[in-house]
Amino acid sequence: MKKHIVIIAAAMMLAACTGNSSSDAGTQSADSSEKSDSIDVKANNDSLSVDAVSSATNVANSPTFNGVLMVSPQNNATVSLTMGGKVHSLKVMPGQAVRQGQVIATIDNPEFIELQQTYLDASAQVEFLEMEYKRQRSLADNDAASQKKVQQSKAEYLSMNSRLAAAASRLVTLGVKPAFVKSKGIQPYLLVKAPINGFVTNLNVNIGKYLNVGDPLCDVINKSQPLIQLTVYERELNMMRIGRPVEFRVNGMGKQTFSAHIVSIDQSVGEKDYSIKVYAKVTASNGDFRPGMYIRAKLK
Repeated sequence: MKKHIVIIAAAMMLAACTGNSSSDAGTQSADSSEKSDSIDVKANNDSLSVDAVSSATNVANSPTFNGVLMVSPQNNATVSLTMGGKVHSLKVMPGQAVRQGQVIATIDNPEFIELQQTYLDASAQVEFLEMEYKRQRSLADNDAASQKKVQQSKAEYLSMNSRLAAAASRLVTLGVKPAFVKSKGIQPYLLVKAPINGFVTNLNVNIGKYLNVGDPLCDVINKSQPLIQLTVYERELNMMRIGRPVEFRVNGMGKQTFSAHIVSIDQSVGEKDYSIKVYAKVTASNGDFRPGMYIRAKLK
């Protein structure tokens, strides 16, 4: 009987020890779990420094900027008329390369013919009146003519000379050399010429269309020195400085990269999106570049 009592007591003591061990293990597990949770919380707190836009940590990587290819105003010429008229002929096609001085179109206007006639008549009259003025002055020096005739002759000469100068100036504004008219005679059509080397674009006229003074005939763009126009916001403006290099890719040209450097920063802020325009000059041009192409760029 005592033997059975001893066995039962030993069993009870063993069970108690096992329970305490399980309790201690549970306590240790709970502590470990709390410690793990606290580590996760800390890790989550650290992850708040991740950029919500790029999902990358705040390191010194340059952000990207949207933009477009463009040509400078000095390389973008609008061909407009200083004398209205009907388009008699077109010598070019849209996208065609032209040289400075090359004829783009001819304009038919009777006023152009009248202007040339006025110039030639004035030129002939000036020669005659100049000789007459010199003759009257010579006679007056010898008391063979009155001063009144000298003054009248001088006035007629100066008046015609002024008319000649005005006609010559109008011809020059039309791109016509007065000496050419004097040597070759009256030309039937006004020649419209390319003001710069480049490519014809925005050609929206046809033969027979009447154009008024100031109406554009076309544009000529020179792509030899392209620019990129970047859209930058106020928070990024401190990264922009003249001369800073830029690397960009052109939409539709794969992963090929091109280089440029900042040459100008606009001083006004856009009213709609509060953006600022930054201009960078492309280091080496590419024949496939077209003004208006979308680009993505980043600072180097």
